[in-house]
Amino acid sequence: MQLVNTMAIDVLLVEDSPSDAKLTAKTFKTAKVLNTLHIVEDGVEAMNFLHQTGEYEGSPRPDLILLDLNLPKKDGRQVLAEIKEDSRLKNIPVVILTTSEADEDILRSYELQANCYITKPVTLQQFVRVVESIENFWLTVVKLPPVK
Repeated sequence: MQLVNTMAIDVLLVEDSPSDAKLTAKTFKTAKVLNTLHIVEDGVEAMNFLHQTGEYEGSPRPDLILLDLNLPKKDGRQVLAEIKEDSRLKNIPVVILTTSEADEDILRSYELQANCYITKPVTLQQFVRVVESIENFWLTVVKLPPVK
């Protein structure tokens, strides 16, 4: 039995690696799930998108955030902390998708209320499999919180 999501989902990908962002976008595009993937390259852009400021005025509130930790301008840990401290944003699920396997990063992310922590795999095939798994779980299995 294949699970299919019939609601449109907005996903915010915060990723500074152009190749990882492109591959994630390609994997999302080939899926059978209705979604719109928005991509920003650093933590400052992420917060502008979430607060709908600057060039992101009128941007949609994402239903899910995929967040890299090692970002320019504003670190992903700072972004996560700001999201979870903001009453308007804190119920958006945040999936950490990063290269870091450091125990302190994993522990700190969960202390900051990340919803899950995934280490990016090394090979292209494994990376695609991970993105598909994220998409299948978070966009077809999980019931996401309603927009406030």
